[in-house]
Amino acid sequence: MKRALITGINGQDGSYLAEFLLDKGYEVWGTLKRNSVSENQSSRLLSNTFNRVRLEYADMTDMSSLIRILQLCKPDEIYNLAAQSHVRISFDQPVYTTEVVAVGTLNLLEAARIICPTSRIYQASSSEMFGNNIDPDGYQRETTPMSPVSPYGCAKVYAYNICRNYRNSYNMFISNGILFNHESPRRGTNFVTNKVVKEAVKIKKGLSNSLSLGNLDASRDWGHAKDYVKAMWLILQHEQADDFVCATGVSHTVRDLVEYTFNKLDLNWKQYVKHDKKYYRPEELDNLKGDCTKAKTELKWKHEYTFESMIDEMIEYWDQKL
Repeated sequence: MKRALITGINGQDGSYLAEFLLDKGYEVWGTLKRNSVSENQSSRLLSNTFNRVRLEYADMTDMSSLIRILQLCKPDEIYNLAAQSHVRISFDQPVYTTEVVAVGTLNLLEAARIICPTSRIYQASSSEMFGNNIDPDGYQRETTPMSPVSPYGCAKVYAYNICRNYRNSYNMFISNGILFNHESPRRGTNFVTNKVVKEAVKIKKGLSNSLSLGNLDASRDWGHAKDYVKAMWLILQHEQADDFVCATGVSHTVRDLVEYTFNKLDLNWKQYVKHDKKYYRPEELDNLKGDCTKAKTELKWKHEYTFESMIDEMIEYWDQKL
């Protein structure tokens, strides 16, 4: 039985990855950051998952806590998913974001180098690292120059590069998954996809009468988190450590997202959507669209969800929950 450690197991990706690995027969451990409302610490872990995983408190900014859990767990695989992951909030909390995402990754790598140097490590890198750099064909791929436009993106570039440095310096198996936007019903409701879907369903049910958004022209490559956690696992099963873009290759604007969601609910979005400048970034990221040819070719990775089926699932979730 392989043993896997997931930092940030209580996040969207961590919860889906835990389920995926348990189905694969893994023994799964996860780190939780203490929250004053204890129910929030594991709210995304379904009961049949919660009862089958080993949860330990740790913090990416506290290297001693990472050393402690690595000594306890002795993992075969480590999936580093812990982060302050909201890009807009990274402008409000740039130092904290950098400490968790950049220095936190370094803390984990150094702890692993000391405690379990043969563990295979997956680093959750991000399409935000590219910024507004786009190849001539309109896509971003592993070779696209990185020029981030947010504190979050900058921190992820450091984490990406320190992973490559440790891989080359210490012959450790460390791979970067450069994941483009991925969503699900478990996405935080302050992220635009779940924010739009939840509020639209509330409007349909008469529980709300407006939705405030920022830049409707921002374009993103949105996929489903379930598809992307499969990619994470495949990346660590590859014969050698490497870096892979994971994306759908199709982008939609926030306006497309709003129109599709409201149309599915037989609503005219223009009657309800309001613009609010507080949701704009100080420096905007205009378009993200990834080329995942390498992942499809070398990992045999494929998608099960489309943009539309993903949004349909999120609509159904909130329709039943609200």
